[in-house]
Amino acid sequence: METIEKTRSFPNRLICYFVGLFIMTAGIAISVKSNLGVSPVSSIPYTVTRCWGLEMGKATILFHCVLVLIQVLILRKRFQLKSLLQIPVGIVFGYFTTFCNYLMTFAPTVHNFALRIGMCLVSIVLVAIGIFFYMPANIMPLAGEGVMQAVSEVTKIAFPKVKVAFDLTMVVISLTTCLLVLHQFGSVGIGTILAAVLVGVVLGQIMRIWATIQKRKLAQ
Repeated sequence: METIEKTRSFPNRLICYFVGLFIMTAGIAISVKSNLGVSPVSSIPYTVTRCWGLEMGKATILFHCVLVLIQVLILRKRFQLKSLLQIPVGIVFGYFTTFCNYLMTFAPTVHNFALRIGMCLVSIVLVAIGIFFYMPANIMPLAGEGVMQAVSEVTKIAFPKVKVAFDLTMVVISLTTCLLVLHQFGSVGIGTILAAVLVGVVLGQIMRIWATIQKRKLAQ
């Protein structure tokens, strides 16, 4: 992934950044359509949508703004003003979410459980591909990652451990809210578990394939 960042100009990195965000939201929209639960970081906005009817893209924008505020509270004087750019990025991400969910309204509703699991797996692959494009661009992290980085910086706890705790917290909050308001799991389901476990695994495979391709190119 370092190779991507070093060999691309800023305009190309910017394109990869937004392409990655769009692919991620496409994956999220497919997971929503499967109705088997969304990834942990998307569970809060989807919970807001399920419980109070706020459109998911708008709920996503609101969630990102709250996450930036949390970063300010955690970091205080160490908070960098450039991190406020996470808000416009969150707005773009929210509009991408709205658009992709709109596109999925044209897809038929699937009732077969095996096909719905298949949709979850496609969603996971797309999210992993999106991350593969988005992260190496090194433009601006999404607000969720910003919070995790802030917690890791203040507590000195390794980032991977903070991510596990963050994802678990999102799932617990979403599940509790849905159970209290809807009396059902709502935004949390088997798709949430699959996403939590498999996105990192799929991303790792994509990175290995990319590294192999780059080695072959260098050997030629």
